[in-house]
Amino acid sequence: MMESSESIISIKNLQMSYGNKLVLNGINLEIPRGQIIGYIGTNGAGKSTTIKIMLGILEGYSGTVEILGQDISNGSIEYKKKIGYVPELADIYENLTAYEYISFLGGIYGLEEKKLIERSEKLMGLFAMDNVINSRISSYSKGMKQKLLIICSLIHNPDILFFDEPLSGLDANSVMVFKEVMKTLAKGGKTIFYSSHIMDVVEKVSDRIILLNAGLIVADGSFEELNNNQMEGSLEEIFNQLTGFNEHTAIAEEFVSLVEEV
Repeated sequence: MMESSESIISIKNLQMSYGNKLVLNGINLEIPRGQIIGYIGTNGAGKSTTIKIMLGILEGYSGTVEILGQDISNGSIEYKKKIGYVPELADIYENLTAYEYISFLGGIYGLEEKKLIERSEKLMGLFAMDNVINSRISSYSKGMKQKLLIICSLIHNPDILFFDEPLSGLDANSVMVFKEVMKTLAKGGKTIFYSSHIMDVVEKVSDRIILLNAGLIVADGSFEELNNNQMEGSLEEIFNQLTGFNEHTAIAEEFVSLVEEV
């Protein structure tokens, strides 16, 4: 892993409210280059809000957010050229072919067409999709669309990547490839925010795990550090300890008993 003392992302006292509801209650983060960050939390913890603020999608926050040394509140969009994003739910222009869609995005990023053609064909080939590069996206399976989204997030060689449930719909081989892609990107100095509810994957791929609960960071460290900090077990068990959720067994038993009454 290629880490630097330089903070590629710096967040100070980040707060955000929706109406009277305080969603983020003072987030402070310093993220260097070359880390895979497992960014986790319960629904409503403020995870997606933090990411959308960093992406420039949400405004109205207080505090300071600096990305690549730039305060994002100054209105400049230059930093966005250095960001890649795979959202949990994405809208794709499904009437386009994969190549048309990649070309559209490449044009936005100002990529030279010849290099874009070569790069997109090779990337599609590595995901075993080079034979459908000229097929309409509407004909793709969920997993194929997810692979395309991953390719599109990387096509402009960004410095920071935000992956929200990126393994959704991927087959086992593609999952293995993607995990290795993330490790290789981090070794090359890329910073990756990896958000997922699949705790065992977060545990295995992350260099650093940040857990949000009720708008606050309640844990920040490697899995080994979290495990040694008066907490033991899997990341899922640590997650349950820190979020106060310990009713899963009782709920499951009641669920099954209701099913068996039929």
